[in-house]
Amino acid sequence: MAAGALWGLVFVAPRMVGGFAGIDLTAGRFVVYGAVSLLLLALSWRRARWPTLAQAWGALWLSVLGFTGYYALLVLAIRDAGSAMPALIVGTIPVWLMLLGKPRGLRWRALLPGLALTAAGLVLMSNSVQATASPAPAASETIANSGTYWRGIGLALAAMACWTAFALLNARWLRRHPRVSAADWANWLGVATGLGGLALALTQGTPLPRLVAQPGWPLFALVVLAIGLGSSWLATVLWNLASQRLPPSLCGQLIVSETLFALLYSFLWDGRWPGALALAAAALFTAGILASIKAHR
Repeated sequence: MAAGALWGLVFVAPRMVGGFAGIDLTAGRFVVYGAVSLLLLALSWRRARWPTLAQAWGALWLSVLGFTGYYALLVLAIRDAGSAMPALIVGTIPVWLMLLGKPRGLRWRALLPGLALTAAGLVLMSNSVQATASPAPAASETIANSGTYWRGIGLALAAMACWTAFALLNARWLRRHPRVSAADWANWLGVATGLGGLALALTQGTPLPRLVAQPGWPLFALVVLAIGLGSSWLATVLWNLASQRLPPSLCGQLIVSETLFALLYSFLWDGRWPGALALAAAALFTAGILASIKAHR
C-alpha cells in the first residue's frame, strides 16, 4: 500500500511541472533513481552485497521490463491512441497478476469476489474518465478508425504485458535469491534503470543547458528528486519487501492502491471533489482489495 501511495505521485507530478516535457521528467526520475542507488552502494561498498554477472544481467533486463521499456511503450501508446484507452489497458494489470500469480492452494472461487469488484471499478473509472474528457464524436470516430490508433492500442498492450511479466519475474527472482535483501535488489535495479534513464535523456531529452534555462527549473528539479527518491527507489524497496512476503496475486491486487492514491492526489491538486462515478469506482477498488486480502488469508 505504501509503494502504491508513492507510485501515485507520478501521476500528479507532470501536472506540477506542466511546462516541461514528459520525457525529461521520466529521464530525470530514472537518473535520480540510479544516482541514489549508486551512492548507497558506494557508501556501503565494504559490507554491501555486489551482484554476480548473472545477477547483474537479471537486474538489467528486469529494469527494462519494469521501468524504461515499460514507460517508453506507454508514452508511445499515449501519443498514438490518447490517454484514456492506454490508461484503462494498463489498469488491468492487477487483474492479470491475480489470474497468473494465484498460489496453488488457493481456489478460484475465493478470488472471484476481488476480481469482480476490481473489474467493476475499472469499468466505472473508464466511464468517469470518458465523461469528463471525451472528444467530439466525429473526432473520436476518426481516431478509432486510423491505423495509428490501433498501433497505440498494441503498444499499450505491450506495456501492460511488460509490467505484468516484471511483477511475476521479479517476485520469482527474489524467492530464488533469499540472501539478497530488498534494498540491495532495489539498488541493483536502480543502477540498471539509471543507465536506461541516462540513455533516454541523451537521445530523446532536452539538452541540459536549455532545460536549466526554462522558467520553473527549481520546481522541476525538486519534483524529479522527489519522484526519483520516493516513487522509484523507496517504492521499489517496499515493493520488493512485499513481493518477498506475499504471493504475486495479492501484490497485484494491492497495485490498485496506486490508482486510488493517484486519484486522491489529482483531486487535491485540482481542489475539487471527485464525481459520483469516481467515488463509486474507488469504493469498488477498496472492496476488491479487502476481499482479496481475506481470500489469501
